Amino acid sequence: MLSHVTVGVNDVEQARRFYGPILDVLGLKPRFADAAWAGWQPPAGDRPLFIVTRPFDGGEAAVGNGQMIALLADKRATVDRCHALAMQLGGTDAGQPGVRPHYHPDYYGAYFRDPDGNKLCVCCHLPE
Repeated sequence: MLSHVTVGVNDVEQARRFYGPILDVLGLKPRFADAAWAGWQPPAGDRPLFIVTRPFDGGEAAVGNGQMIALLADKRATVDRCHALAMQLGGTDAGQPGVRPHYHPDYYGAYFRDPDGNKLCVCCHLPE
């Protein structure tokens, strides 16, 4: 369904250091990187891409209110690991890992913001 997701950042190198380890845990592999942008892809294909870049218009990257990107994890332990990595890499907590039964009985998610303030979720929809 998705071709790519682009996250606006103010420092591409900082974003690479933040996202690289987290996306590695989720099984995504680097596809390209230079001073302007970086992208990761699944190992079995070239889409969807996860891209970080400075805004095309040359302005500062700014977060939206109510916008969030949710990344799918294969198991709950992966959610825990990604949240912990995000905290170690300079992210800020926006919701500790845990079951969120108001979404559905098996939904297990964690929420955090990257160093630019973009909100992300890592979630697993499978039972323990």
